[in-house]
Amino acid sequence: MVSKIVVGRSAKSEFMTLPAAMTGPPPYPCRRRQRKDHGMSAAPSYRRQRHLLGGADGRGNRRGTLLSRTLRPPEHRHLPVGPAVAPLDEDSREPRMKRLLLASLIASALLPAAARAADPTELTVMSFNIWGGGANDGKPVDETVAAIKAVNPDIVALLETQPEPDPCDADNCVPTGASVAKAIAERLGYFHYDQTKRNPALWGGAILSRYPIVQPTANDLGVQIDVKGRKVFAYSLHLPDFPYQPYQLLGIEYGPAPFFKTADEAVAAAKAARGPAMDLFMQDLKAADGADAVFVFGDFNEPSHLDWTEAVAKAGGQPLAVAWPTSLRMTGEAGFLDLFRVANPDPVQKPGLTWTTTSEPSDPSDHHDRIDFTYGRAAGLSVLKAGIVGEKAPEADIVVTPWPSDHRASMAVVRF
Repeated sequence: MVSKIVVGRSAKSEFMTLPAAMTGPPPYPCRRRQRKDHGMSAAPSYRRQRHLLGGADGRGNRRGTLLSRTLRPPEHRHLPVGPAVAPLDEDSREPRMKRLLLASLIASALLPAAARAADPTELTVMSFNIWGGGANDGKPVDETVAAIKAVNPDIVALLETQPEPDPCDADNCVPTGASVAKAIAERLGYFHYDQTKRNPALWGGAILSRYPIVQPTANDLGVQIDVKGRKVFAYSLHLPDFPYQPYQLLGIEYGPAPFFKTADEAVAAAKAARGPAMDLFMQDLKAADGADAVFVFGDFNEPSHLDWTEAVAKAGGQPLAVAWPTSLRMTGEAGFLDLFRVANPDPVQKPGLTWTTTSEPSDPSDHHDRIDFTYGRAAGLSVLKAGIVGEKAPEADIVVTPWPSDHRASMAVVRF
């Protein structure tokens, strides 16, 4: 469990409150932003429909991927401990201690970069679906910047960096306008990379980093980052959201998708919907072989098997237990840790819901869930803390108002 406080109170905390079945994906871009009234609720469903295409011109070719250096932040120097030295006798302690310190400093300076980089590295990471940087709800991009500053991440993956068309439904939801990633990066003083290639795992994404971005992966799903001499890879994914299996299980109308009664039906449909995107990611993941650390962020548009458990179903949090295939591939086949669930192992007490901020949990035309993830993989990786960033407590551990997105963000602090 993570704690929270309100600024101005005396309690200490690590978090703060700040102002501020289908056979496969359909052949059209879609998002669960379909506005409908199918007799279940007077409130419109805010689940968005979108996938498959990641750009504005509708072609499958790459449109000039952007690798941009914005304001470069100061380097954080690391002074490692030098090699061991034999003990000294008592009567000459002071001068010899000075020589010891000097020898240590010289030895540290002479160490190659790879050896110095072996010191533990601590990073704050964040996954944030920014909903067009607030543009889809008429909000200024400064609100998105404020939400990111509240976390002060070293690496942040941004999803939905471009506005969506109006209407945005199952028939058409190709992103419109320019990405706001560069503007956000400039305000933060970060390096940034816009993911402009089109494939089933992307929809208007970007990766921002406090540290230099070296190069992208072949399928545009990730980048290599130089973190004080250590090779770190960060991937940002936006997986297809149609058909959306929680709706199918709960009888919530969403496009031409059938309703399900069993977990097996939901799992089969989820594999068909997101399997191709995950296969593409697994190909791109090979670029990170030998890296010091790998992080995967994104709007997966599918819950986790760690959340839809028998215990959660018994407590009424989910309709039944489901072994969701995408999270199983991430934690099993790919060997990643779900950073939020490592720090918050009880899904009954800490569900960590990221979808959605635009309806109440009691709204029968929607279903709140955790679909935005931060995954990590590294030798000796430890999760120091992890939480949710959003508009109000108790859903969010870090509260930021006003809140610009229909998703809450996920953050974690790790050491490796």
